[in-house]
Amino acid sequence: MADLTAFAVNCSLRGSDSKDPSSSERLIRDLFKALSSHGVIGDSLRAADHHIAPGVRSEKQDDRDEWPEIRQRILNADIFVLATPIWLGQPSSIAKRVMERMDAFLSETDERNRMPPMGKVAVVLVVGNEDGAHHCHAACFQALNDVGFTIPAGAGGYWVGEAMGAKNYVDLPEIPDKVRQTLKMLASNASHLARLMAAQNYPGTQG
Repeated sequence: MADLTAFAVNCSLRGSDSKDPSSSERLIRDLFKALSSHGVIGDSLRAADHHIAPGVRSEKQDDRDEWPEIRQRILNADIFVLATPIWLGQPSSIAKRVMERMDAFLSETDERNRMPPMGKVAVVLVVGNEDGAHHCHAACFQALNDVGFTIPAGAGGYWVGEAMGAKNYVDLPEIPDKVRQTLKMLASNASHLARLMAAQNYPGTQG
């Protein structure tokens, strides 16, 4: 029986109504399959389908802003999955906006000075047709750790095709062996750490 949950935010620049399938979405599904063998149920959304206003606060920035609801879904999960394509060697602008909104966590501490994501695990998936996967992981891991998430060992999954090539991850007939092995280890480490954190959170500090 599942006892942990994962929530993924797909930061593709395309909405779900796009005619082009999402490689980020497929990588999320492949990770969720690996996580399911460790008692983790996964759910996701595509950020481009939602209005996430610019800003660094948790509350609504305008009448259309859907960030408060997305924020709560992130915090309700044991494992947060940030999935981003690579554009110009960088995480997508949508991924950066999601992380910018999390800046608010820095000042939302509890009585033990713990930010809301403390006790939650975060992993990052990256996909693209150019170099930059390790750079994207580094940028995302630093931001997520800064706002309180715990990063497990081997927390980055990625696939990069030939630079400027036409083949995308979503076009592959099957998961490459190295990607499958990476996702299996990622799922094992993330679920193990999330279970430990769910049982005993960080103690925080007083004063």
